[in-house]
Amino acid sequence: MEGWGKTVVEGWGKTVVEGWGKTVVEGWGKTVVEGWESGRRPRPPSASLSPMSDLSVRHATPSDIDAVLLFWRTAAEGTSISDDRDGVARLLDRDPEALLLAEREGVLLGTVIAGFDGWRCHAYRLAVHPDHRRQGIARALLDSAEQRFVALGGRRSDAMVLEANERAHRAWEASGYHREDHWRRWVKPL
Repeated sequence: MEGWGKTVVEGWGKTVVEGWGKTVVEGWGKTVVEGWESGRRPRPPSASLSPMSDLSVRHATPSDIDAVLLFWRTAAEGTSISDDRDGVARLLDRDPEALLLAEREGVLLGTVIAGFDGWRCHAYRLAVHPDHRRQGIARALLDSAEQRFVALGGRRSDAMVLEANERAHRAWEASGYHREDHWRRWVKPL
């Protein structure tokens, strides 16, 4: 981020957000949106980040797997049957752009898995290092995930959020997500 009015996030494309009213997205084509985006009131990009922040968002690569697994032990709530080297490697093999990493000066600060199965957009493993929360990192990751979903033709994003993780509930709500109480997740280990 350069100053308070401009954010550059690099990864699968390049996003430049200037001030409150103009967004330029480059990557899969070019889109310019003036004024309010998607009917939402514009917000300053990651306004709680320090003005000299150099946060970047990029795709994970196979060489990142061990660092991501270690990071999740510190930053993520709960564990999954897929939280192992083989599970993350399968994810990257199937969809190399799904796992997004937020870094500052080469230090991993956050993750999100932005999966799209051709029907629905799913966000998993949104995690920010405990020492770096409330700095706009989750917002930058979700913005990148949502831009990916839109570029892939997605219409709605859903998120898996642990029931007992109240802090996460507030973060998802602040990003425009809402709870749907009429749905329950049913699982069966294979």
